[in-house]
Amino acid sequence: MHTERQQEIIENALDLINEKGIQGLTIKNLSKRLGITEPAIYRHFENKIQILVAILDLLQKNTSGIFVNEISRDVSATRKVEVLFEKHFQSFVRMPSMASVVFSEEIFRNEEMLTDKISEVIEQNNRDLLVILKEGQQKGEIRNDVDAGHLVILIMGALRLFVKKWQYSGFSYNLEAEGKKLIKSVILMISGN
Repeated sequence: MHTERQQEIIENALDLINEKGIQGLTIKNLSKRLGITEPAIYRHFENKIQILVAILDLLQKNTSGIFVNEISRDVSATRKVEVLFEKHFQSFVRMPSMASVVFSEEIFRNEEMLTDKISEVIEQNNRDLLVILKEGQQKGEIRNDVDAGHLVILIMGALRLFVKKWQYSGFSYNLEAEGKKLIKSVILMISGN
């Protein structure tokens, strides 16, 4: 759990990333934005990496909540996948800068702590989606002629690329509305019917 000041730092870090890209997230820029000294930030976070880990913790909390809710719902597997996409798109629309963090390979490349954290988030999401897909395969709702693990890669890859394209476009289109079209295609691709 973060303190109120830590939460404020995290939110402002996300705003900075949204405005200036990941390179714009510096302790100096963050302290200017918050109107506090750099040492004041260091009282709450050891360094920029710790701030990014806190952002990834926030992502993990959000996404695991989405998956847990969907796994337990008594609806078809295809409906669960639809809702997962919808909720992820809604989450990125609320916090577009999260896409800059999550899909920013350059920040993870040389930082083992960040690499480990994002890997943990990705692996948990993959495991949760795999549960949904295998259940759907058993019920005949999801195609059985493709390995469920491969379907996870296809689905998560489609989500990632779609959000990345939205980010590269400068968030110029309605992600949720366009995402509904993608969801229909994904469901068509994985459906057992």
